[in-house]
Amino acid sequence: MLLPDIEIQQLLLQSGQIDTKTMRDVLVFAANARIPLQQAVMEKDAIDDERLGLLIANHIKYPFVSLSKITIPEKVYRIIPERLARKHKAIVFEKDSNGVKLATADPVNTKLPAIIAKKTGQKAIVYMATEKDVENVLQLYRKDLQRTFDELLQAEITRTETSVDEAPIAKIVDLLIAYAYRDKASDIHIEPEEKNSLVRFRIDGMLHDVLYMDKKLHDRMVTRVKVLSRLRTDEHLSAQDGKLRMEVDEENLDIRVSIIPITEGEKVVMRLLSSRFRQFSLEDLGMNDSDLTKVTSAINKSYGMILSTGPTGSGKTTTVYSILKILNTREKNITTIEEPVEYRIKGVNQIQVNPKTNLTFANGLRSILRQDPNVIFVGEIRDSETAGIAVNAALTGHLVLSTLHTNDAATALPRLVDMKVEPFLVASTVNVIIAQRLVRKICDSCKTRVVIGRRDALKDIPEEIISKHFGPKEEIGVYEGKGCKVCHATGYTGRIGVFEVIDMSEKVKELIVQKSDSDEIAQQAILDGMTTMLDDGLDKVLKGLTTIKEVLRVTKVESA
Repeated sequence: MLLPDIEIQQLLLQSGQIDTKTMRDVLVFAANARIPLQQAVMEKDAIDDERLGLLIANHIKYPFVSLSKITIPEKVYRIIPERLARKHKAIVFEKDSNGVKLATADPVNTKLPAIIAKKTGQKAIVYMATEKDVENVLQLYRKDLQRTFDELLQAEITRTETSVDEAPIAKIVDLLIAYAYRDKASDIHIEPEEKNSLVRFRIDGMLHDVLYMDKKLHDRMVTRVKVLSRLRTDEHLSAQDGKLRMEVDEENLDIRVSIIPITEGEKVVMRLLSSRFRQFSLEDLGMNDSDLTKVTSAINKSYGMILSTGPTGSGKTTTVYSILKILNTREKNITTIEEPVEYRIKGVNQIQVNPKTNLTFANGLRSILRQDPNVIFVGEIRDSETAGIAVNAALTGHLVLSTLHTNDAATALPRLVDMKVEPFLVASTVNVIIAQRLVRKICDSCKTRVVIGRRDALKDIPEEIISKHFGPKEEIGVYEGKGCKVCHATGYTGRIGVFEVIDMSEKVKELIVQKSDSDEIAQQAILDGMTTMLDDGLDKVLKGLTTIKEVLRVTKVESA
C-alpha cells in the first residue's frame, strides 16, 4: 500500500472521515484479517474508494483523477504497452502540449514516468487514481479472445510444423481463465457442438459468445480441466464436480468445476471465485439511504432474524457477506453453514453442508447452537425443520442471517408460515427483510443522454409510477451506453442492486399474526415507507446508473 497503516489512521481521524470508535473496530479487523488498514476501511464500509483515494492524493500532494468519468482515446492509452500498464497499475489518459498525463495507483514510483518521458520526449505529469479505478480502465487493452486464440494456434503450428492436433492445450486453458478473470466473468462455459466447440463467458449476468474452436480440441481441453481439477479422465458418461486453483494477475483464483455429459460430448462450466468480486459495502451494492438505515438498525440488534430474498443470481449471498463483514469484530463469535462455502471470511467459522455425512442445514444449525455463537448465517432456509430451528435461535438471543427464494420481500413472511413456523414467532423474530435484483450499470466510458417519449414508457410502466418519477413531461431524459471497448460494446459495465426493504412495523406484525396474504403485507409496508424494487430501480434510472429496459428486465412489471 502507498502509505503505512499509522499514516492512514492519522489521516482518516484528522480529516474527520472516521470517528475513534469506528477506527478501533477497523484496526482490530485489519489485525485479525492480516490485511492493510487501507483495505480494511473499505471492507468495513467506513469510507468509499474514491473518497479515500482523494484524501491520500491531497496528503501526498498529487492531483487526483477519476478515470471512470473520462474517455481515453486508443492512441493515448497505447503510449504504455499493456504489460507495463498492468505491472505498474497505471494508464496514460491525456496528451497535450504540456505533457503526457499518467494516472497510477502508485504515484511516488518514478520508473514509469521516466520511461514515458524518454519514449515521448515530453514531460510525464503524474496523477493519482485508485487501484480499483485503474484496473477497470485497463480493460481498454483487451484484445478480442478469438483473434488472440487464432494467433496463438497459428504461431504454435508454424513453430512446430504440426497440425491442430498438437495445439498447446495448457496454454489455451490458461488463456481462457486469464481472459475470463480480466473480463470480470463469473463463469466460463465450454460447450461441444456438432462441428465446433463454443466458449461463452457470463459477464454481469449475461452469457456472451467469446470463442469458437475446432471440435478436435474440445476433448483435449476437457481432459486438461479434469487433470487440473483432479477428476477422473477415463469417465465420460457421468457428471463430475471438482475445484482447482490458479494464479492470475498475482491473485490466487479458486475455480469450481462442473462437467456433465450432453449429446455432443462433455460440457464444462467453471465458476470463478475471486475475492475481489466480493469486496463490496452495502452502499456499493446500491442500497439507498432509507433502506441502509433500516438494515443498519437491524444489524445493530443482538438478536432476531435478517432475511435476504430473491431468485438465484440476484446477489443475496453478496448482500449477506457485506453484512457479515460489518458484524465481524473480535468480540463476536460468527458461525455460518453454507452450500457451498464460496468465499472465505477471515475470523468467521464457516461450515460446508455435506449430505454424505448427514451434515444438513438443520443438523449443522443444531450443532452451531452448541458452539456459543453470537451471529449465525444459514446459507438457505429450505424446509420447515431448518426454519423452525433458525427462528428459535433468533428468539433465544442470537442474530440469525439467512436467504429465502421468494420473488419479493412481503412473500417471505407467509412463506415462513407455510413452513410451519407459528405466525406470532415470525412477527416477533424477523427484524428486517431485504428483497433484491441485480441490474447492469451503464458504462461510464460511453454514457450518453437520450430522450424517450412518455407514450413509449407507458407501454411497460403504469401512469402513476411514470408521473411519480418523471413528472408530467412528454419527453423523458435518461441515459444509456453507446457501447465501447471497455464494456465489450454492450453499453454496460458492472451491476448494482435494486432493493425493497421491509421494516417490521406494528401493523405489519399484526397482519402476519392474522395470516394475511403477501399483497396486504406489501401494501402496508408501502404505507409505512417501503420503496419497491421498481421505484428503487427508476430512482437509479434518474441518477443515470442504469436503464429503464434493465429495470423492467429484472422486475418484470406489468402495465396497468
